[in-house]
Amino acid sequence: MQYRDSDRAIALSGIYQAANLVQQVARRGLVDADSIAANIHSLFQIDAESVQDVYGGLEGITPGLRLTYRQLSGEEARDDELTRYLLGLIQLERKLSRHLDRLERIKHGITTIAQRLAHFPATHSNILGALAEIYADNISQLSPRIMVSGEPVYLQNNDNVNKIRALLLSGIRAATLWRQTGGRRRQLLFVRKRYIQACRELLDDLHQDI
Repeated sequence: MQYRDSDRAIALSGIYQAANLVQQVARRGLVDADSIAANIHSLFQIDAESVQDVYGGLEGITPGLRLTYRQLSGEEARDDELTRYLLGLIQLERKLSRHLDRLERIKHGITTIAQRLAHFPATHSNILGALAEIYADNISQLSPRIMVSGEPVYLQNNDNVNKIRALLLSGIRAATLWRQTGGRRRQLLFVRKRYIQACRELLDDLHQDI
């Protein structure tokens, strides 16, 4: 399949969106319900017909597209913590891609959890807890470990820990999608204008402000 700049922009926005949602949970204990739903939804889309279908349509990735545009264009000051999460997820995904046994366990675990979606919404604590366990068992031990910063009162809450781990797993999923569509780290330096333009065009299609 031939992928376009727009596909890579959507996938990269998935990583940014996951990282930003982790920040929200860690700092405030709150997270936008629609955004977390799109990220968790992406974990169960094994054979999606298009990149945007992974997120249930462009609407699900809108906050990520806006954030990617603003961070890459310099429209807002670069968030160093967000960048650290983004690069950490990209590095972890590359490391994970060489561990076929872990990938198989992750796939099996997600397939098993998917059967519960007939009874629970994707953002139910039961689902998030099971996804968090997959992350803890298969990814947490790999380096570089992503050290999440935030308020202790929120980071010590078990439900928040599960949300963060499930979101980090969705960030790994987005990083895999980004690599599969031709995304590479060097592009963030050398062809970022193409990502900026793609994000702008996608937001224009949605009639969304930057």
